[in-house]
Amino acid sequence: MFQSLQAPPCNRRPALRPLRAALAGLAAAFLAACQPMGTGSSASGPATGQMIDPGQPIPVALLVPTGSGNADLEWLGRSLANAAKMAAADAQGANIDLRIYSTGSDASTAAARTGEAIRAGAKIVIGPLHAEAANAAGNVARGSNVNLLSFSNNSEVAGGNVFTLGTGFGNVADRLVSYGVRQGKRRYMVVAESDVAGQLGARAIEAAISRAGAMNMGKVSHEVSRAGVDSIVPSVAAAAQAGKIDAVFVTANQDAVLPYLADKLHAAGITPNQAQLMGLTRFDEPAMRLSLPGLQEGIFALPDTALRQQFEARYQAAYGERPHALAGLGYDGVSAIAALARTGRKDALTSTALTRNAGFAGVNGVFRLKGDGTTERGLAVATVRGGKVVILDPAPRSFGGFGS
Repeated sequence: MFQSLQAPPCNRRPALRPLRAALAGLAAAFLAACQPMGTGSSASGPATGQMIDPGQPIPVALLVPTGSGNADLEWLGRSLANAAKMAAADAQGANIDLRIYSTGSDASTAAARTGEAIRAGAKIVIGPLHAEAANAAGNVARGSNVNLLSFSNNSEVAGGNVFTLGTGFGNVADRLVSYGVRQGKRRYMVVAESDVAGQLGARAIEAAISRAGAMNMGKVSHEVSRAGVDSIVPSVAAAAQAGKIDAVFVTANQDAVLPYLADKLHAAGITPNQAQLMGLTRFDEPAMRLSLPGLQEGIFALPDTALRQQFEARYQAAYGERPHALAGLGYDGVSAIAALARTGRKDALTSTALTRNAGFAGVNGVFRLKGDGTTERGLAVATVRGGKVVILDPAPRSFGGFGS
């Protein structure tokens, strides 16, 4: 059985117990950390957000997950705050009054801090981290017509006055399927965990297949266990070897699933020439994955590597430690607000302004907030070749002719 199963990127947790206990724990963790308390409405309706005085400092509230006592969340919260401070310092032509609030990992605390920030004059809120907290904070902010840019990547919580800055399943799936179709890969089989995260990922992949005009050749779901993976490998291998599919698109949201699943598919004789392996998750993190035979020539998406490296070097020099992998979201949120403030418009923080089609330049590449509250990021398509990451299609530096 798997010995190290973790929740998806929105809420990293310690290793969990195997089989049924693991499945129950993982589902609960995802529901608690990533599932909204209610359904988000479309941001394409009436404009939301506060008006500002362009000649005055803009009060911006930043909600970070410090104060819980969890070492990883403390590092993440510190990284988000430091990155946001960097962006505020870089905001030439815009005066950002950044106010930082500690929320821990509790949704009720996030809601309380949001109310406190708005009463203190915040015109927009960046954060919190988990989608349940974002939903709670968003409800508070909605009552004061304040927009909220959450660090979550869960599209289920997006909409109305709540935007998700994280890279969502749909964004990755669209990028990989559209690339695959251009390479002649038109018939896809979806392989997903049976838990909440896996099924949300599967729906995102299936939607991407439909949008790209490709063919969905079926979905197979497996429990988050070795036995679960073993049970579906024969049917996937049979479809590949019979020439019925061009690609196998896996969710593999739990850390232990990808190495084991890729190894089993490789051992079953599935080659990239038969069926291209694609994944919602990074094939290069942790770095030990790069040596796995089953991931060689597998395709995944990642941010603009050159821009990411520049940001990490700047951060290390300024703060004496490497930033958390999600630190760039703090920078991106503040830099987007600064870019809009430089226009000198009173409506710079409204949903109409936030969703401008040209988007913004972030430390992980270009991104734009969409009318449904999600974020589209310009991602590179990469593969693992000879134990190294090889970029197959670079991340775009603008949205001209890219995306929808």
